[in-house]
Amino acid sequence: MPPMNLPHIAVVDDEVDITQLLAGYLTNHGYRISQLQTGRDLMALMTADAPDLVLLDLGLPGEDGFVIARQLREHWRCGLVIVSGRGDAVDKVVGLEIGADDYVTKPFDLRELLARVKAVLRRTEHAATLANPAPARVAPIDTGRVRFDAWVLDVAARSLNGADGQPAALTGGEFDLLCVFVRHAGRVLSRDFLLEHTRGREAGPFDRTIDVQVGRLRRKLEPDADEPHIIKSVRGAGYLFVPRVLPG
Repeated sequence: MPPMNLPHIAVVDDEVDITQLLAGYLTNHGYRISQLQTGRDLMALMTADAPDLVLLDLGLPGEDGFVIARQLREHWRCGLVIVSGRGDAVDKVVGLEIGADDYVTKPFDLRELLARVKAVLRRTEHAATLANPAPARVAPIDTGRVRFDAWVLDVAARSLNGADGQPAALTGGEFDLLCVFVRHAGRVLSRDFLLEHTRGREAGPFDRTIDVQVGRLRRKLEPDADEPHIIKSVRGAGYLFVPRVLPG
């Protein structure tokens, strides 16, 4: 039996030859594999021993692969790669919009599939690390002062001062956005989350205000706004406030 600490991949396909092929190949490359033939088996596995990544065939007999994919996305945070004989562009778009990390069409090259598996696992592992920081990373800031990097933030006074004591000229929107970042330091925050916590119901579905305000904050906080180290972009996910936040 492979060690339990190996990355765990569930291969879900009603064709046993395919699950055995993938299981043998991926096991040889350092993964722990569960072979499944139905969506029901997958749901049972997710509860008992949730995998790090699921390779899901859409054409399971009597089951809708898209429904299974949607259930995974609604309840678990594992990687998801659809592996299907359906090569139609519409199917690919639907699968990716549901939340699949990648879509591979059968027949596939094993080496290419392995590369895609590795890429998805890197992304999901990175996101999980960012989304689960150490408990002491975020300091309470509702009424007090905190410091991060070379800055001191005073929430009650609505002020931000540098190490030299000089204030930074922030607009009200920029200050509110900075407070949200500081309260959630170490977590990847989506644009929707940031809009909801700064503008609430005023925000529209295509509102790009956050991107503009992040750019302005970077120019005021970062030594080099083109190479930010305080507010980093996370491709396809949002923004990450990097510095450790401490009582001021």
